[in-house]
Amino acid sequence: MKEARLVGKPALGIKGISMAEDVRQVGLEQLFDIQRQAFEHDMNPSRQVRDDRLARLLAMTEKHGNAIAEAISADFGHRSRHETDMAEVFVAITGIRHARRHLARWMKPRRVPTALHFLPGRCRILRQPLGVVGIVSPWNYPFYLAVAATIGAVAAGNRVMIKPSELTPRFSQLFADIVGEFFAAEEAAVVVGDVEVGKAFVELPFDHLFFTGSTAVGRLVAQAAAKNLTPVTLELGGKSPAILDDSCDLARAAPSLVMGKLLNAGQSCIAPDYVLLPAGREEAFQVALAAAVTRLYPRLHDNPDYTSIVSDRHFRRLHDLLEDARSKGARVVTINPAAETFASENRKMPLHVLFGVSDDMAVMSEEIFGPLLPVVSVRTLGEAIHFVNRHPRPLALYWFGTDCANRERVLNQTIAGGVTINDTLMHYAQEELPFGGVGPSGEGAHHGEYGFLTFTKEKPVFYQAAIKGTGLLYPPYGRRFERVLSLLKRLV
Repeated sequence: MKEARLVGKPALGIKGISMAEDVRQVGLEQLFDIQRQAFEHDMNPSRQVRDDRLARLLAMTEKHGNAIAEAISADFGHRSRHETDMAEVFVAITGIRHARRHLARWMKPRRVPTALHFLPGRCRILRQPLGVVGIVSPWNYPFYLAVAATIGAVAAGNRVMIKPSELTPRFSQLFADIVGEFFAAEEAAVVVGDVEVGKAFVELPFDHLFFTGSTAVGRLVAQAAAKNLTPVTLELGGKSPAILDDSCDLARAAPSLVMGKLLNAGQSCIAPDYVLLPAGREEAFQVALAAAVTRLYPRLHDNPDYTSIVSDRHFRRLHDLLEDARSKGARVVTINPAAETFASENRKMPLHVLFGVSDDMAVMSEEIFGPLLPVVSVRTLGEAIHFVNRHPRPLALYWFGTDCANRERVLNQTIAGGVTINDTLMHYAQEELPFGGVGPSGEGAHHGEYGFLTFTKEKPVFYQAAIKGTGLLYPPYGRRFERVLSLLKRLV
């Protein structure tokens, strides 16, 4: 296995590693043992300890926000600083502050009702950390998608090991450095390495493994975790539809669709992947989209607000998707407000709207992750619902319109990880809502208390009273037992 690079220093007395030794040379297994032993020394950290760790995570985020944006931009070729500040740094700060405000309530043991025949005994649920948590984060939002899971894990009292993506090497090394600046390795550590390091990472016997990435890789992660019976949370992706109802005002919906599709140049797991549009409104939709793009991104090539595709490989993949669709009969409309010429060097790509798409096109079977927007024309709302339901369940679904009955019909007759009505992306930013996929788009959820519970064992405890009626059910069995059990059957 290739050597993993680790950042952070352990406290004295943990597996004999002194403060002077360089933890960068520690292997994955040894780091895991460091965190495991540290957890065994404090298996249920106090609220003050957890809050201190969250406070340091917040201070780290606030101190290094600009450096984070610069590193991500360098990895992408160009990434809007404002997008990083909004979609990564700001939402991380929001999540940390939310956790600190509610931590005491989340940690509090729950008194739950006790069945009549077990009184005067009582029942409680204790919330305890799991132990050592592994987090595998992706390249598209490399800071927030690492920190979002970390918030829940740290609030729940766990130790954390994080493996960021090798596709954003500048950010990954910066992240390792700043985590090491604020945390000891026994608390939180970042593992920097290639795909082989990632494979070894997910094979560690974590108490919980949290993975964000593609569905294909998610399957492999789940298989690796299954060898250790490690529970997993999978935040995956898929093809998230936007349903435009007959009652939809296209001019009002278009800016939201453009924002959802072109934020991070479409490299978002919950970006609208295709549009289901009432037949006959194609030309009006094209005009509305063009007007929205022109207003939001009047130029693209040298616009600091518009992000590049992350790598040459992904840039070529998007062009291959486009050419495959075109060759199979799709009508491609390129929205290029300033009529600019695009060179491959900066990997910027204008929005391409694809009409007349079909299921045999790769763009309709693969998650796009870029500025391509297929449009499927449908005659009825029922046809749109059927189209969604005969494809894998999406991570997100968007509905636009004013007809409340149609809205409720879509909500009740489709299954998706999350939904935003009359906008895109916004459900993801709500700390009081769970975020997670379903089926091929993911397993489990996080954000706010849902993230806290993902990394928590809710331990049921029954406290028996000094005087207990259940003794009447002890053997030897006979008439007394039968009379008592018969009475209990009538009472329950």
